Amino acid sequence: MKGSIFLWLASFLLVAFAQSPSAVERLIDEGRFQEAYEAGLRLGSADGLVLAAKAASYYAGYIAKDNEKADWYGRAEAAARQALQTNSENAEAYFELARAQGRLSQYRGILESLGLASSIKENLDKALRLNPRHAGARVALALWHHSLISKNVGWLYGANGNQILPLFNEAIQLEPQTIIHRVELAGVLAAQGKKDEARKQYEAALALPPRTAADRYDQERARRELAGLR
Repeated sequence: MKGSIFLWLASFLLVAFAQSPSAVERLIDEGRFQEAYEAGLRLGSADGLVLAAKAASYYAGYIAKDNEKADWYGRAEAAARQALQTNSENAEAYFELARAQGRLSQYRGILESLGLASSIKENLDKALRLNPRHAGARVALALWHHSLISKNVGWLYGANGNQILPLFNEAIQLEPQTIIHRVELAGVLAAQGKKDEARKQYEAALALPPRTAADRYDQERARRELAGLR
């Protein structure tokens, strides 16, 4: 009898953990992005839907074929919106929505893409209002300024080139071990013609220990882009 109770309890705990945000996070860390997306949707909570959005964006960015990317970023956008319907004060949901919108803007027409610019900025501002120490939102905001300025439409949206590097520096101070922050900074520096500074950031990204599948993908990108610097 005691053995049966123990087995039932063990099975219950196993199922409960498999349906927890921690389990979804572990799937993401392991690079099992499609599984994580489905598991996050099944949870149905704000946290689960945020993780589903993150997993969908990761799958789109790291694994999906070119003709699949827009669909997966669309899934990320939808999951983030669902999360906000569940909890309108969730900083991560605003961040994931902004991330998905930013990537989707690459696959939509110029007018629709420019129309997303204000929404992306608004969602990042909300994420930072709810979590002033959100490093990822700072990096995304720096990229927002950089992208609009590089397209010569920054003046339409209030983009400011003087905010780009301070936002990156703040993010790196908050999360010095996060590889993607340095890779994104390096990419911006390279685009600005600051190749020596870009090289240092790529090398710093490659010197950090990768902790997740995403880290390893980001370091692969760093190696490619570093090799392409001339």
